[in-house]
Amino acid sequence: MRFFRMTLSYEGTAYGGWQMQVNSHTIQAEVERALQIVTGQSVRAVASGRTDAGVHAIGQVVSFACDTHLPSDVLQRALNANLPKDIVALDIRDAAPGFHAIRDTVRKRYRYYIQDGPLRDVFARRHVWYSPLRLDVRAMSQAGRLLIGRHDFSSFEAAGSKRASSVRTIFDLAVHRQTVEAFDRIVIEVEADGFLYNMVRNIVGTLVQVGRGKRPVNWVAEVLKARDRKAAGATAPPEGLYLLRVWYVDDREAGL
Repeated sequence: MRFFRMTLSYEGTAYGGWQMQVNSHTIQAEVERALQIVTGQSVRAVASGRTDAGVHAIGQVVSFACDTHLPSDVLQRALNANLPKDIVALDIRDAAPGFHAIRDTVRKRYRYYIQDGPLRDVFARRHVWYSPLRLDVRAMSQAGRLLIGRHDFSSFEAAGSKRASSVRTIFDLAVHRQTVEAFDRIVIEVEADGFLYNMVRNIVGTLVQVGRGKRPVNWVAEVLKARDRKAAGATAPPEGLYLLRVWYVDDREAGL
């Protein structure tokens, strides 16, 4: 039995998320279907995070194991030939025996895009959250820095997937503005040792309240201290969210 580590990129608009579901078209189902075609085996694919419906990935990591003699580069090409056009395997490599995409994760980084201003970029509507009101990026950045460190993030945890602990460490939270064609975008990136259910989208929704001037910067610290989901802002929509990168122990030892 060989163990593999695969890095996927996908546009999640057409899918009900990563995880296999009875009445929904999912990314996991497409990946496992392609693996079965290529290897002739029923292969279970495990992703580092079960992205929700409409959420995208730039660097999702997937682990799987199977008996195949195909070199990893041949396996990658064959898999891509059988995947839908909105899913691509960026890399497939042999992994250590027992490698598990969830259990072996040491940190993740997500990116969220907001397009703000009076004119909507119609070509980006499936990939950004549109806000007609221009947001105060400086205030959002200041507020975001209050969340860096090890805290109980209960205020940013959506119901439905309760974890044993709501304590996580955010290593970096950056907010900046960029211009794409004629439109401005706000980019929010969050890196942590783990994320609660909808944690990034709830953080974004909270920062947007600050960006709109509805709340002061220090309000975010009060939200964090409250440990109550009702204290935070609304959940940001899924289309602006991207799983950017996942790190493992071997990556850190290699300086990646």
